[in-house]
Amino acid sequence: MAKSNYITRSGWNALDQELKFLWKDERPKVTQAVSDAAALGDRSENAEYIYGKRRLREIDRRVRFLTKRLEVLQIVDYHPKQEGKVFFGAWVALENEAGEEKHYRIVGCDEFDPAKNWISIDSPVARALIGKSIDDEIKVETPSGLVILYINQIWYEK
Repeated sequence: MAKSNYITRSGWNALDQELKFLWKDERPKVTQAVSDAAALGDRSENAEYIYGKRRLREIDRRVRFLTKRLEVLQIVDYHPKQEGKVFFGAWVALENEAGEEKHYRIVGCDEFDPAKNWISIDSPVARALIGKSIDDEIKVETPSGLVILYINQIWYEK
């Protein structure tokens, strides 16, 4: 399945900040370090030069990716019509059959973060949640089997 091109405004801003940091701060520093290392002479055994060049390639690769990705991403902002239903950007309180509750936020694939309980819009749980309301039941097929979850609360960051 192809990645979605949706992103929250804060997610887009974070990627844009990363791009600016890499291009305006990090890359010039590494370029200068590589230049200084090259001036020392023999480059074949110069670890600073070799690792600096590697870091430059990593930075350039990430800059190319971010530049292309930011061009195609669609920022999805909150709209009052979303209230009461699960859509992109929603926080959802889900309860499992054991009565345990967890909170998840539905975000773009470029910003998901399991540590923050941010799940990708492309994930099975998020796909099952889209369009649902409070007290709805969703069924999600997981590697360990079918899981039934109940929606207890829906809210949006405004």
